[in-house]
Amino acid sequence: MDKFPYNKDKQQAFQAAQQGYENAQGLFETIVSDSASYGHQLKHLKDEVNEAYQQIENALEVASEHQRDQLERFQQDLQNIVTEVNLAE
Repeated sequence: MDKFPYNKDKQQAFQAAQQGYENAQGLFETIVSDSASYGHQLKHLKDEVNEAYQQIENALEVASEHQRDQLERFQQDLQNIVTEVNLAE
């Protein structure tokens, strides 16, 4: 039996949020605005960003103070992606 299931859950939630953030960030960096599949890529990016936001929200509920700082930076970076994408449309 794990003595620290809460800490394990906290770490798993943080890792899921970090992975979601990295997926969205990576997808954003690969999108080419003049590509024939730009519209499809954009929809995929929006889905990834929304999923990452959800994972971050979940992680924030159980995050340590250090994790919270990092998660809030992820949120800010995702907001910057959304802003850039909206300006590009």
